[in-house]
Amino acid sequence: MNDTPTPPTAQRCGLIAVLGAPNAGKSTLVNALVGQKVAIVSPKAQTTRARLMGIAIEGDTQLLLVDTPGIFTPERRLDRAMVAAAWEGTDGADAIALVVDGKGGIGPKVHAVLDSLKGRSEPLILILNKVDIADKPRLLGTAAKLNDIIPFAETFFVSASTGDGVPELKASLASRLPESPWHFPEDQVSDATERMIAAEVTREQLYLQLRAELPYASAVETEKYSEREDGSVEIHQQILVGRDTQRAIVLGKGGSRIKEIGARARQELSQLMGVKVHLYLHVKVRPGWEDDRSLYREIGLDWVE
Repeated sequence: MNDTPTPPTAQRCGLIAVLGAPNAGKSTLVNALVGQKVAIVSPKAQTTRARLMGIAIEGDTQLLLVDTPGIFTPERRLDRAMVAAAWEGTDGADAIALVVDGKGGIGPKVHAVLDSLKGRSEPLILILNKVDIADKPRLLGTAAKLNDIIPFAETFFVSASTGDGVPELKASLASRLPESPWHFPEDQVSDATERMIAAEVTREQLYLQLRAELPYASAVETEKYSEREDGSVEIHQQILVGRDTQRAIVLGKGGSRIKEIGARARQELSQLMGVKVHLYLHVKVRPGWEDDRSLYREIGLDWVE
């Protein structure tokens, strides 16, 4: 009888940068790989602004998934900071996953990302997303064309919203990561601070409820975040807009819109944090808020000249 103990399985851990053009479904995919919501999602393009890490577990492997802002041609300072954050998210990556909208196909924005990926030494993984709503023959043609441009190490067809193909993708990504101790506790799903999560949840509600009514140029700043003696959390936030007309849109008639934004954000934050949340919102007109250096730090972006 052999009494030699079985050696423990070596842990694996590594960084995977998730790139793509705006609205490819990167945040939805990161949430699906993690198994719960860590990144905000909306139909509005360029919803993700800062680098955010989702932390997923696959067996003995911890996957550090960097959800990056969509890559596009920057026009404003905020745009430049977002695109810089996307490329900085690839620094030190063990693999780069390019997410392409399977329904939208290969447009100029996808070509721009492909050009920037040429010559990279990291394994490149192609993920065609939204296959549940894409034309199947066209999808196969898109995959072939993309692989003609760049020889991807692997190609996956997934639907981040339904979960189709996600388990196979997750297992493959995990297999590519090196042996290494885990960098985070097993129950941690994101590297975002609670202040940042609170601001992101409110910003998501702005996008979901107002959509085209509110221009892209708005931000949420968490001014105060504190825990009360009863264990509940008190959060004060200001919603920054550039003009009085935008303030009126956010407030709604008789303050009805901001009440609904606050109610839904409060409900989601309570579920995420597991405690009662007291959320206080107010709207401030700050022309040129995109040139406020301190605000960039608050929302997790670097200042770009």
